[in-house]
Amino acid sequence: MYLKRVDGPRQITLPDGTILSRADLPDPKTRRWVASRKAVVVKAVVYGLITEAEALERYALSQEEFSLWRQAVEKHGDAALKVTLIQKYRQL
Repeated sequence: MYLKRVDGPRQITLPDGTILSRADLPDPKTRRWVASRKAVVVKAVVYGLITEAEALERYALSQEEFSLWRQAVEKHGDAALKVTLIQKYRQL
């Protein structure tokens, strides 16, 4: 079996004990961003699985868009990434 060489870790352990690997990341061709996919990308960057620059390039995200996701998760948790709750969390 051949393993592709990558920079950085292949997997990380999150504070809740779950393991997040590169295989758990959304497909680079993702166009429909649901809250769970956004949360996985933010966690991968925050905990060092991939760099922010790699996430921006891989998913064709703007710096501003990713920053908004990250701030929402830091302030209110993963639920803040749901489109239906944006109005609620923006007011705070």
